[in-house]
Amino acid sequence: MTTGNGTEPPKRRKGSRAPVGSTTLARIAQAADVSEATVSRVINRKYGVAPATRQAVEEALKQVGYERPLDNRLVVMLTPNLKNPIFALQAERVENELNPFGLTSIICPVYPGTPRERDYVESLVDAGVAAIVFLSSSNTLRDEDHRVVQFVESRGIPYVSINGGFVEYDAPVVSTDDWRAAELAVGHLRDLGHRKIGLLAGPTGNLPADRRVEGFLRALERRGVDDPESCVVRQHFNVEGGQQAAAALLAQGTTGIVASSDEMAFGAYRAAERAGLSVPKDVSVVGYDDSPVLDFIGPPLTTVRQPIERIAENVARIVTSLIANRTVSTEEILIEPELRLRGSTAPAPTRG
Repeated sequence: MTTGNGTEPPKRRKGSRAPVGSTTLARIAQAADVSEATVSRVINRKYGVAPATRQAVEEALKQVGYERPLDNRLVVMLTPNLKNPIFALQAERVENELNPFGLTSIICPVYPGTPRERDYVESLVDAGVAAIVFLSSSNTLRDEDHRVVQFVESRGIPYVSINGGFVEYDAPVVSTDDWRAAELAVGHLRDLGHRKIGLLAGPTGNLPADRRVEGFLRALERRGVDDPESCVVRQHFNVEGGQQAAAALLAQGTTGIVASSDEMAFGAYRAAERAGLSVPKDVSVVGYDDSPVLDFIGPPLTTVRQPIERIAENVARIVTSLIANRTVSTEEILIEPELRLRGSTAPAPTRG
């Protein structure tokens, strides 16, 4: 799959979750050479089954064509926080898509990769979890100890990730095309005449942040910009981080700023004001996400919109298929973002 601009994003390993139909416990037990009680524990994702035995039963389920019913109704959604409107909106959209299937979502705000995330998962699994959705949670961390996903895998819980997948695990992922998002933002500013364009980037090791940096650097390189790395400042995905990063770029004479989140873009507004500059007269700002509050700030923020409705639709389709043990591709699905033009971008200022 291309990113929409002719470039090929890094590929994740391909695979599938195989389909199964309906049969008896006795046939499954015979195929796996285990007791019917063991088969029942695997089907209901209970403790007390060795990993090798669980794997043998799962293989038997595939061979004999058993399709799990949607008996367990709870879907756990792990998300960084709900203070950021985009995460709350994404969780709501996924919940709305799952609801018609009789599935109930529980939203767990956690800091990715922390004991709290593991505690949520381990405690809720015993309540009969049907599936888990990693919504920009530990699935976005490149170098963390992924004990959460290891536990989920060991228990045979279906899961899907949003905006980045666990690199060492073959599981479905639905993401916004961050490479394309960067191209849209840079292209818009270049069309307006901006030649000194900088990126407010998220922390190193955060998968979406790294992808946006890759896309930004490619966009500048294709346009003949020398040393594009000097145009990138890494900071946290919040207003304060955006303000600090933008201040550094403005000190270099940057006239066009691409932010890796809307919150960082708000920080760029603050930095411009404190530097005695006006948005968009002196500096243009492009955000990322399309948060619901954008029409209430001044000037309204031009941003790259994450296609959260299409992401939610794909996640719901995958979750329901996984629960039923039907085939699901594990090649990452990249959804095309959209540039939303508002009042924070304008032609580059002329220097007299």
